[in-house]
Amino acid sequence: MTSPVPFSTCDLCDAHKGDDSGAFRILPPVFHSFGGLSVFAGPVTTVKCFEDNSLIKAALDTPGNGRVLVVDGGGSLRRALVGGNLAAAAARNGWAGIVVDGCVRDAAELQAASVGVRALGLMPLPTDKRNEGQRDVTVSIQGVVVRPGDWLYADADGMVISATALL
Repeated sequence: MTSPVPFSTCDLCDAHKGDDSGAFRILPPVFHSFGGLSVFAGPVTTVKCFEDNSLIKAALDTPGNGRVLVVDGGGSLRRALVGGNLAAAAARNGWAGIVVDGCVRDAAELQAASVGVRALGLMPLPTDKRNEGQRDVTVSIQGVVVRPGDWLYADADGMVISATALL
């Protein structure tokens, strides 16, 4: 489920800045906000894929229950892994957000969807459909480990990951 109370990633960082256990992690400031929600939070589920969004579509077509889909797209800037149709499906199915270590497309449609969308950039070229990739595996997003079941918190200041719910 999404976080029921307001939060600030700055406040979360202040509270956990001394945590050297690895349970609290910060994603680097390379992601841009493209979705209709600029603030979102929820438990993480993951997809690891490269220039093939088949598993992303399959995930977003299921009930999201306030979760955040974190996509390890290998940082590819050559194909868009999420577009307007997938963002609309995510919003319709109750996903809180989508974080893509790669590109997205359909900027106006993403902005119109009631879901958080963060990605490295925009790329109009779609992916191939090869049904390749992995779901619900540990991924590395810009060098930060993200596991299924972690919690992601995103706001205007950035994104943080926690091994447990913080609110």
